[in-house]
Amino acid sequence: MKLKPSNLMLSLILATSAYAAPSMANSAFEKPADAVEYRQSAFSMIRIQIADMGAMLKGKIPFDEKRFAMRANNAAALSKMPWEGFVAGTAKGSAKTDALPTIWSDNETFMKKASTFQKYADELAQVAMKGDKKQIGKAFGNWAKGCKDCHKMFKD
Repeated sequence: MKLKPSNLMLSLILATSAYAAPSMANSAFEKPADAVEYRQSAFSMIRIQIADMGAMLKGKIPFDEKRFAMRANNAAALSKMPWEGFVAGTAKGSAKTDALPTIWSDNETFMKKASTFQKYADELAQVAMKGDKKQIGKAFGNWAKGCKDCHKMFKD
């Protein structure tokens, strides 16, 4: 089969864009400080979700099933965001951050913990939709443990 020049060009563009995509993934960050600000903002928003859900589960504020489900869904979406902000040049010293150098020296473990954190956030969102407070408490505990496990190794 012979490709027409326009089809050949399209094929080349698609093929090269597949290779270029990973290098463009971090193009939103012009400076290391931009990446640090991005990931810190995502974590700040996650903290808001945790605090509100935790307060409901501890009885500090009334448990609102719809609000809890909304927070859990927010948390699941947000849990996927911070990791793209951990790019070269954003280690301690390059910008104001509590990230430890082990994030880069043991990135495989870091990313495994990030993946577990995301998995637990997704599970919490699914359980929250059902409204069973006992199951929600267990799923929330797993997710909170995912936070703490990562902080122990990778946050100052």
